[in-house]
Amino acid sequence: MPQDHFDQNSSDRIFIKQQDIVLVIIDIQEKLVPAMQNPELLIQNAVRLVKFAHILNLPIICTEQEKLGSTIAPIRDELKGLTAVSKLSFDCFGCRGFAAECERLHRKVLVVAGIEAHICVAQTVLHALRDYGVHVVADAISARFEHNHAIAMQRMQMAGATITSTEMFIYEVLGQAGTDIFREVLKLVK
Repeated sequence: MPQDHFDQNSSDRIFIKQQDIVLVIIDIQEKLVPAMQNPELLIQNAVRLVKFAHILNLPIICTEQEKLGSTIAPIRDELKGLTAVSKLSFDCFGCRGFAAECERLHRKVLVVAGIEAHICVAQTVLHALRDYGVHVVADAISARFEHNHAIAMQRMQMAGATITSTEMFIYEVLGQAGTDIFREVLKLVK
């Protein structure tokens, strides 16, 4: 996406709008998840994000690192037949299929969840910051060791990514209570 589609000094950088968002789920796969810190929370929050995306009809891109199995079942089941983008590169943009899908969607903001924080997530986010606003959902991202998660969050934030949480992101996009969508989403956060 050309740089002029996203002004890094605009208010879009602070608050994101529904029409600008694509949810990116990176490599939450069968062979990786068991080695992660707090895998239950990772899965729970990634599932919440996918369900939220479906409620609001947000596009989703899911990736899978080759030879590490499928996306873990609770998330895969919620993706409703979406085919994951297979990749070898750690940076998702190193995969033509991922880059082409981002371009096709014409969205300004990537909301990122996945593993591992300091490898595939960080490399993708750092690359994306050239052309996109990026919101990193810290509690839907994990690593094998907590210090790698912490260092990755710090580096991505210093590079310009917005660090957020699952609930913070959900409520920011909703913007208000009292709507039918709010009542439907409330089931996800209770």
